[in-house]
Amino acid sequence: MFFGRKFSYSIIDDYWVINETKTGKLIMSANPHVSVAIFIAVMLIVFTQDTSDGHATTELVKRSELEFIPLNPARGELGPKSGKLWGDIRRDVPSGMLVTFSDGFQSPPHIHNITYRAVVIEGAVHNDDPKAEKMWMGPGSFWTQPLGENHITAAKGANTTIFLEILSGPYLVKPAAEAFDAGELPINIEARNIIWLDAEDTTWIKGDGPQQAYLWNENTDSDKNGTFLKLPSRFSGELSTTAPLMRVVTIQGVTQVQGSKGLDKLAPGSYFGSTGAASHQVSCVSSNECVLYLHTEGKYQLTTR
Repeated sequence: MFFGRKFSYSIIDDYWVINETKTGKLIMSANPHVSVAIFIAVMLIVFTQDTSDGHATTELVKRSELEFIPLNPARGELGPKSGKLWGDIRRDVPSGMLVTFSDGFQSPPHIHNITYRAVVIEGAVHNDDPKAEKMWMGPGSFWTQPLGENHITAAKGANTTIFLEILSGPYLVKPAAEAFDAGELPINIEARNIIWLDAEDTTWIKGDGPQQAYLWNENTDSDKNGTFLKLPSRFSGELSTTAPLMRVVTIQGVTQVQGSKGLDKLAPGSYFGSTGAASHQVSCVSSNECVLYLHTEGKYQLTTR
């Protein structure tokens, strides 16, 4: 036992081979005549480096840094364009991106091979069955598009922008003729119909002012889930989690977080995230309220300062 971790050793070809018992990870290979002092010193160095894997790592992407490329090159320059926040929609990995549309855009009927979730950031979007009447969803609206379900997507307004997330990939567009029923139903929630919870209604918030809305999956200590957080103008607090993953996208307002080089202001469409237990100092620095979309693999806590 060394600093609470168990190690095993064996002698192979006149060398100590030391492994961590739990993971089997090779820690050290050394001549058995090495002194105890050197052994301890090396183990301290290894231990210090190795435990960094258990510490939170943080990434931050500003909307202004994104490079937008055609989402579907076949639709030409007037088609939707995407900017990557994380992942890679061309591969089988979780991915998040912004998608921009030209005013008046409307896709032909089509399907996707995977389910996606989306939030309107700017402008208005209609996403439904090809025969459905237009239901325009404005900023702060949320919807899901099940895999295999035939639908169209339309946009209204200059600079219409959405945040789109997939839990696996790749993200493909296929003909409506290949539609199939995967047993999922679509969800369209206009921003005005979002149900907001105060601190007295949820254990995820401490302090007056902020509000939370549940969007998808079970909100437990270990399940993947999606939520909104609404922060009043000039709010300042701490967003903490012990979950293995937390991703946060600014939907409305301007938020401010502590980055690696100081305070960073995040306009709508910007993103920060962390892996492992983490604590983020978060503020709403705009004159209007801020809305954040959060994807976590477990629970988080927002505490007012």
